[in-house]
Amino acid sequence: MTPHPSSAAKAESFHKLHAAVHAPLVLVNVWDAASARMVEEAGATAVATSSSAVSWSLGYRDGDHLPRVLALEALRRIVAVTSVPVTADVETGYGRSDEELRDTILAVLDAGAVGINLEDSAGEPLAETAEQARRIAVVRRAADDAGVDLFINARTDTYLSGKFPGTAYEETLRRSEAYLAAGANGVFVPGVVDLHVLHELSRHIAAPLNALAGLGAPSPLELHDAGVRRVSIGGNTAKAAYATVARVATEIMGDGNWSALAGSRSHEQMDALFEG
Repeated sequence: MTPHPSSAAKAESFHKLHAAVHAPLVLVNVWDAASARMVEEAGATAVATSSSAVSWSLGYRDGDHLPRVLALEALRRIVAVTSVPVTADVETGYGRSDEELRDTILAVLDAGAVGINLEDSAGEPLAETAEQARRIAVVRRAADDAGVDLFINARTDTYLSGKFPGTAYEETLRRSEAYLAAGANGVFVPGVVDLHVLHELSRHIAAPLNALAGLGAPSPLELHDAGVRRVSIGGNTAKAAYATVARVATEIMGDGNWSALAGSRSHEQMDALFEG
């Protein structure tokens, strides 16, 4: 494949964003063109998709139920309207075979994205470490062959799954080491926001650490002080947006109260997101 014209510069920029000294890379995850433009308009230096949010917006449950073609269509629309680097949540890769995984990565690169999240949640309790490392190596080779310095964020669900009581920390370090050796650039550990645990993980993982945050979590700067270099909010952006839809619908169909529409963007402001 021919690399996307701006991929090289965006890939370089995206890698550098993980090395900021004073603040983490904060990703307010998106699911469509409008949410991507709004996040960029708010000052985001990069845009990340949320597989759960994309799935819900298209009528699917989260967790590898979204057809790859629909995920990639959404990604192309997002990349097309943004000027900053885009990283794509591809769940477990939208395919179990090496050929299917390679096809996913090439399509992601062809869309113009310069990063991915690849998770190890396939299997029970999780994918075998060696097998997941091998799949990461497949991704690395595919990206290298395409001439794109893809940022591979290796997600491990050691904490989020709840399948490793008492041993999640050790299991996370073991998997992280294997994933990084296979070609990953960063490690994403959702399910833990304890600053002490994150600090210890960051000390022993030789790559940027990504935490999943939301209500009740420490602030981005507190997370950064603990060693976190990338903060995501995952499907929380979409949950907040859909909560607004539910509130508006409930009030209007209930007592006919229009107050839930206060503060809405104007038609002109929405159109302006896509000028040019």
